[in-house]
Amino acid sequence: MSELNALFRKRIGIAQDEPITFETLASVLEKTARAIPFENLCVIAGQTRDITRESLLDKILGKNEGGLCYELNPLFYFFLLENGFQAVLTRGIVYKQATQEYQSIGRTHVTILLTHEGRTYLVDTGFGANLPLKPVPLTGETVTSANGEFRVTKASCEHGDHVLEVKLKHKDTAWRIGYAFDSARPIADVSECNEIQTVIREHTESPFNKGPLVTRLTEAGNVTLTETTFTKWENGVVTKEGIDAVRFRELLGEWFGMS
Repeated sequence: MSELNALFRKRIGIAQDEPITFETLASVLEKTARAIPFENLCVIAGQTRDITRESLLDKILGKNEGGLCYELNPLFYFFLLENGFQAVLTRGIVYKQATQEYQSIGRTHVTILLTHEGRTYLVDTGFGANLPLKPVPLTGETVTSANGEFRVTKASCEHGDHVLEVKLKHKDTAWRIGYAFDSARPIADVSECNEIQTVIREHTESPFNKGPLVTRLTEAGNVTLTETTFTKWENGVVTKEGIDAVRFRELLGEWFGMS
């Protein structure tokens, strides 16, 4: 077993000898979402590194950090390959709910397409609190998980040939667009993620270079930490606490296992 495979299993709490099958992927995705936070602290601190298999292993599995989509999904992609799955990475463009338009910074979302028994599924561990927690078929079929309802519908637009739609539990009353992606344009090499990281780090309209953001799913909902607030969703009930820098560091350790 490779170091990446062993350390990933340790990080999310899966036995070293446990077989990972398509049928158990939902459990693996849930464990991943609860163990590894979606966070931009290296971007804010100006401490980003080139995206490679080795750097992702060191950052997320060695240093116990989290990451953004272009880090989390490539790492999970490598884990899938290690466990015998057929998968590729592809790029998407996120939809802005507030303005009802796609982000102007372009195709900066990285996600995974997995093929199993002739069918293709979307697998995503890097979409913040919007994670499907199950493989979503590219057929329009609705998948229901602890986090809500999800489906991938066909599209015909400049942004891609498919769209992920989400309806989060306790939050959404109607379907909304998550992001569009092109299933026919896989990422040729993980080094392509460096271009995405540069946009996220430097573009004036990037949503992730303005202030710290750390979030992960919990058994009852999710928790989100920013520079000034700590928000908890528990069984549909939301509580928000105003915080300072000292409290930020306390919560970062307490809820996310990071220093």
